[in-house]
Amino acid sequence: YLACLHVMMGSNTTALVPSTCASLDTVTTKLAVVYLYFFLFPFALLLNGLAAWVSLHLRSTSTFIVYLKNLVAADLLLTLMLPPRAASMLPKAATWLGLKAFNCRFSSVIFYTCLYTSISLMGLISLDRFFKIVRPKLFGNLTFGKVVSCSVWVIHFGSTALPNIILTNGSVANLTTISTCMVLKGPAGLDFHETVVIYLNVFFWLVSVVVVVCYICITHKVIQSFRNSGSNNNQGKQKIKLRVFLVVIVFFVSFGPYHIVRIPYTFQQVAVSSHNSCLYIISRLAKKVSLWFATTNICMNPLLYVFLCREFKEKLTSMMQNGPMSFLAVSAEKTLHSST
Repeated sequence: YLACLHVMMGSNTTALVPSTCASLDTVTTKLAVVYLYFFLFPFALLLNGLAAWVSLHLRSTSTFIVYLKNLVAADLLLTLMLPPRAASMLPKAATWLGLKAFNCRFSSVIFYTCLYTSISLMGLISLDRFFKIVRPKLFGNLTFGKVVSCSVWVIHFGSTALPNIILTNGSVANLTTISTCMVLKGPAGLDFHETVVIYLNVFFWLVSVVVVVCYICITHKVIQSFRNSGSNNNQGKQKIKLRVFLVVIVFFVSFGPYHIVRIPYTFQQVAVSSHNSCLYIISRLAKKVSLWFATTNICMNPLLYVFLCREFKEKLTSMMQNGPMSFLAVSAEKTLHSST
């Protein structure tokens, strides 16, 4: 019955959408979002590929580096989900080898899971820096960092991704009727989807509080140490304030708008009767655009690694300076061995 209702809804959506919102539900508007994802992908792949290359050569000497490496992995995996996600939004994508259904069941689920894994790791990095500077006696060791990082992956994929994949088990007679991923979810899947969205939204705002409090405390502690030492290094103080401001502002500008519009949109998304309302059309467009802004964070993070992590910056600089020479040296050595 639910599937039939969705089919009827999908076939009559254009006719029932109020004329005032018709301009927001055109093919051109939908394609604009698709092109934004395709435009973002090469930049994200270049930056995160470079970050992954550097992190592979970076020794895990602290919990901060452990969290950073896991953040790089999450962002790189999220980057690889961009093409299938964008392709699934194209016209007639539902009939292209079941691309729409594949996105609903797998790539979109992995996309969101990686997004919140990244948010979790950003919160852990904030806590790590807080304990290292403000409460150094409570600073964790490498084993602790590895266990916590592993737990983040297991919790997110085990509690949200895997159940979502299992519960998106619906089937439709005609693939062209998949206008939304909700068509592939039964009553249990819809309830779980709504619960997870609310849980992750609350989780984001809790992490946001942690990030703000930690960096405010870090700034206060460092400036206080300047004063206690009698230093008048105003330039150093300004640099610290600028770094904290950049971290916090990038975090909120990227993720804030999406989490403001996400819950209202979800309540309408799981309610079949509201899919033809003007409010739903507006909130769906707002959700798509704000989610793209949240995704742009994967391009911001590699830049912050260079700005905030001395080890990462030094390794990147060293590899860029010595990379070509090292490659030529290895090539020459291999040629010498093969000739002898």
